[in-house]
Amino acid sequence: MTAAKQLWLSLIGVNALVIAGIAYSAFAPEASTKAMLLPGKTSHGHYQIEMRCDLCHTEGSGLREDACTSCHAEELRRAKDTHPASKFNDPTNAELLSVLDATDCVTCHREHVEEQTLEMGLTMPADYCFHCHQETLQTRPSHADFKFDSCATAGCHNYHDNRALYEDFLLKHAEEDVFLEEMVGLTRLTLSENSDEALSREDADGLESLGTTDSSDDLMIWNDWASTAHASAGVNCSGCHLEVSDDRDEAASNLAGTWNRKVSVQTCGNCHERQMETFFEGHHGMRLAADLPAMTPRDARIPMHVDAAHRELDCNACHSGHRFDTQYASVDACLTCHSDEHSQSFLTTSHHAAWQSELAGDAPTGSGVSCATCHMPRMEDEDGNVWVNHNQNDNLRPNEKMIRDVCMQCHGLAFSIDALADEQLIDNCFADAPSTHIQSFDMAKSRFEERQRKREARSKQK
Repeated sequence: MTAAKQLWLSLIGVNALVIAGIAYSAFAPEASTKAMLLPGKTSHGHYQIEMRCDLCHTEGSGLREDACTSCHAEELRRAKDTHPASKFNDPTNAELLSVLDATDCVTCHREHVEEQTLEMGLTMPADYCFHCHQETLQTRPSHADFKFDSCATAGCHNYHDNRALYEDFLLKHAEEDVFLEEMVGLTRLTLSENSDEALSREDADGLESLGTTDSSDDLMIWNDWASTAHASAGVNCSGCHLEVSDDRDEAASNLAGTWNRKVSVQTCGNCHERQMETFFEGHHGMRLAADLPAMTPRDARIPMHVDAAHRELDCNACHSGHRFDTQYASVDACLTCHSDEHSQSFLTTSHHAAWQSELAGDAPTGSGVSCATCHMPRMEDEDGNVWVNHNQNDNLRPNEKMIRDVCMQCHGLAFSIDALADEQLIDNCFADAPSTHIQSFDMAKSRFEERQRKREARSKQK
């Protein structure tokens, strides 16, 4: 073979490798090199799934019609969206829509335009409210001196979710003290260890499949499991570790199937469906929901501990091994990864002191405040069942979403609004009292009193 021919073959081989690499970057969902092909930086809400272009885009690089609603429709329904697309179907809004097409999500929320992207992925100028509501400056004297871009100031207005800011809600809670006389939080349900279904260490099944012995490690696993709510509810080893395709009960009795030492999130979801669904909706689990490798702290855009960089975030990341320690999951699991100022300041707050008092038995159950109390609050469904929302992002943006489900379990509404509007207070994890005051309450009361005076005046005229 001549040198020229060898050179040509080498060039062909190099080109083939380059083309293969580009193809892999373009089509493999999990390929990190695919990021080089992105047209721009992805927003804070979506960067975890930026490798799955197909979730938002069609094959022709167009935008899917359900790109936004496939993930956010239920959230908007729960929030009683104040600006749904249907609100703008009235032909009288045609002139307004020519300025700001409020029927399309991407009018305000666009991806890959970092230089224009504000908080919450907003890509519109901050004075966008003014385009439709400029008459408010004339009809409400209290707003006359406000800046055009101040509508969305914390504690004032939100575009989609105003549940904690409506005037009637403000008035209803106007006279509340800083601390409520009685906490109204939901107490975590516990199972009786003496129930008919309760299992002991001797009842553990699948030991032969596990290849266990009487070693100290195995004894620790059995003892940990036997002390959990799983054992109290009659959930045996095979309930989580045995993978079957047909009848689970029959397979468990015969220990037939594939025995998995690593339990998947989907397995946990067989019993904890709402927890799994909400986990998939938040940053911790959204990569798993998109069939991507689990998120690790090194993927985060906020400060994380270096030694936790490769920790895969699934159920066992917080509910470790066979212990499922909810106390550990409520605080220590969070601080193992998060090293930002807000998270680390928690240990110096009165909230943490209350949490320690509860753990020590010096305060009632449920009176302490942990990381999970605020970021993964307990919810109650229509049947009265209590469950924990595992979407830790659900009440963060805008943070007023935290008021109804979290803050008002202990505090009055006015205090809660002031606290969440104080950026320094957020940084130090609410270690002090608010240094700011939001006028929402004052204006709502003034408006109410003015209307009362007008009604009384009309009544006297009659």
